Amino acid sequence: MNIAYFLMPKSKVAFLYDDCTFRQGLEKMRHHGYTAIPVISRSGQYIGTVSEGDFLWALVQDTRGEVEPIALKDTETLHVRDIIRPGQYPCVRITVSMDALLHNATKQNFIPVVDDLGNFIGIVTRKDIIRYFAEEKVPMEA
Repeated sequence: MNIAYFLMPKSKVAFLYDDCTFRQGLEKMRHHGYTAIPVISRSGQYIGTVSEGDFLWALVQDTRGEVEPIALKDTETLHVRDIIRPGQYPCVRITVSMDALLHNATKQNFIPVVDDLGNFIGIVTRKDIIRYFAEEKVPMEA
């Protein structure tokens, strides 16, 4: 099964650019009601995914990992790329198998999908993956 069938294209996905400020990123997440959102570069490369927890920890940790709150005015100079935890939400290529997609879905609400050049092209949601496997296991009634 080709995962392109399940792909929610980039044009329909809320995402952040890595050079967005902390405040801009938080506002966009709040506006959409998401707990995690993909982050891409201005050239379209997938950088990672930022979560509510990443924002929270950025508010209370300094660069050494010590718990020390930052001032609200400092959120204007902090960028989304500065708070992403690398490898936390791995992406997949469009050619990935459904089984591999299911494996990733056990750890993520959505799986970012990239093309062969690493450009973000969309996401596949956990809901769509579960629906696929549920329909595959239970034959449709006539």
